[in-house]
Amino acid sequence: MRAERAVRTHLTVTMAAAVTAGLLVLVQAELLAGVLSGRFTTAALSALAAVVGLRGLLGWAQGIFAARTSTGVKSALRHRLLARLQELGPARLTGHRSGELVTLTGRGLDALDPYLTGYLPAMAVAGVVPVAVLIRLFAADLTSALIVLVTLPLIPIFGALVGMHTKAVTERQWRALSRLGGHFLDVVRGLPTLRAFGRARYQATVIRQVADAHRSATMRTLRVAFLSSLVLELCASLSLALVAVPIGLRLLGGSLDLTTALLVLLLAPEAYLPLRMMGTRFHASMEGVAAADAAFAVLDDTADPSQETQERAGARSPRPGPASESAPHPVPASESHPRPERTSENPPEIRLENVTVRYPGRDDPALQDVSLVITPGERVALVGESGGGKSTLLHLLLGFVQPTEGRVLVDGADLGDLDQAAWRDTLAFVPQRPHLFATSVADNIRLGAPSASLDRVRQAARAAHADEFVSAMPGGYDTLVGERGANLSAGQRQRLALARAFCRPDTAVLLLDEPTARLDGRSEAAVVAATAELSDRRTAVIVAHRPAMIDLADRVIRIHEGRVVSDTAASSSGRPPGPGGGRSCDGDTGKARTAAQAGDER
Repeated sequence: MRAERAVRTHLTVTMAAAVTAGLLVLVQAELLAGVLSGRFTTAALSALAAVVGLRGLLGWAQGIFAARTSTGVKSALRHRLLARLQELGPARLTGHRSGELVTLTGRGLDALDPYLTGYLPAMAVAGVVPVAVLIRLFAADLTSALIVLVTLPLIPIFGALVGMHTKAVTERQWRALSRLGGHFLDVVRGLPTLRAFGRARYQATVIRQVADAHRSATMRTLRVAFLSSLVLELCASLSLALVAVPIGLRLLGGSLDLTTALLVLLLAPEAYLPLRMMGTRFHASMEGVAAADAAFAVLDDTADPSQETQERAGARSPRPGPASESAPHPVPASESHPRPERTSENPPEIRLENVTVRYPGRDDPALQDVSLVITPGERVALVGESGGGKSTLLHLLLGFVQPTEGRVLVDGADLGDLDQAAWRDTLAFVPQRPHLFATSVADNIRLGAPSASLDRVRQAARAAHADEFVSAMPGGYDTLVGERGANLSAGQRQRLALARAFCRPDTAVLLLDEPTARLDGRSEAAVVAATAELSDRRTAVIVAHRPAMIDLADRVIRIHEGRVVSDTAASSSGRPPGPGGGRSCDGDTGKARTAAQAGDER
């Protein structure tokens, strides 16, 4: 709220309106007591009506500006969350499921409304009105003022005792809601796989159990909230009785005049009401507070992966190894000579020196003591079983993952010291499962080159063998793509991802993560042909399983359990003989060829 000027203005008006409306209670009680006791004439009723009308107007203004405050705060928080998630990158978010983050930025922050529109104004009123009422009571009747002064703290004390328990219960409810949202989204995304393996009904049972846990947590929260209301109402009622009974007895005994008695009876409830309202709205706002705590936990994750890497690098010296003995020591950016711009005509050399990568919560490293050199313009295929560390190596080159030990050098400069945005501008990345957005085909292709013309987009699509099926669509390149490419086949999605890379012709490094996975023979042939053209004169790192894709490589590097176990130049057929003579880098060659031929026949 401090960062947004408009939000500060709306919040100030909200608080001022709430406090002013609360203070008008004193004027209203004074006028009403005077009219009922005959001290004021009936003409004072018009003033009383004006005060009531003014309170209603202030309440309306408070509601309007409180809603604007809430909207501004939620909007600012969502923008900051999205910006922070972008800064942290995928590696720092391994502890968060996407469903939980979706629940947090959507339903979670929406729960801030009761806090911003109800609890904050009630807290401002509770801090001012009871004090003003006490001052007026001391001036009117000392005995009643002392009773109110003694009993008034009982409400916040009991409210705090119940509130501490409420906070813990509400946090459990929020965690249950986050689990429900995250698991439900995961199940929906993986529904085809669950159906294929006959596990959809089981997951329906799991979701029912998670939903029951959330229901139970919600009911526990409501029970505590109702208990709090009972306690606060009971304290306020007993306190008012302690004031009202002596007032009645003294009025009957003639020791107290009617005007003062009416004034005390009208003002005493107003001393307790703001505290009761604050307690009630506190419970209604606790879910939003728990969501805000989760949001600030993400925003306050100040650990900078590149800074951590530099600190670790400064705390240790590189271990000697075959790749590091001849490697030049990186020159600090401030002292280095200007390097030529990296383009497709001038691809960089990439060197990994004793690189180890460990993910939080995992005992085994994803990569361990990896040293290799990729020369400018070389095409390297990374092969091995799933989970061996191939995709981690690509994410390392993308800057999404920072090495726990060792370093990555680009033309002799530590990748952690480079401008990450500028470095990624030199990369073309085609993931295994490309994400297509719910916009036009042309906008999806020009994702990495927003200023690209339609002609350039068409050229990129033709180079990726995507122009034929795109032109056949009803709207051509203006056709809207469904979310995550729902109205396209796997091969079409992959070719559009390649077209994105073609739309950036000046990139110097090409990174591909199994681009032919789950494709039939015809789509695979088109993707392989497009990849061969795209990787020409570029440094290319290709995660591959299929023989046709491995054929494109100059070198084949086998990674097993995070270690490089073989590094060989490609044979004339493009695949070096693996262990056992007849076996390729990730399986039996005969089986792989049979599968490829079967795909071509299909």
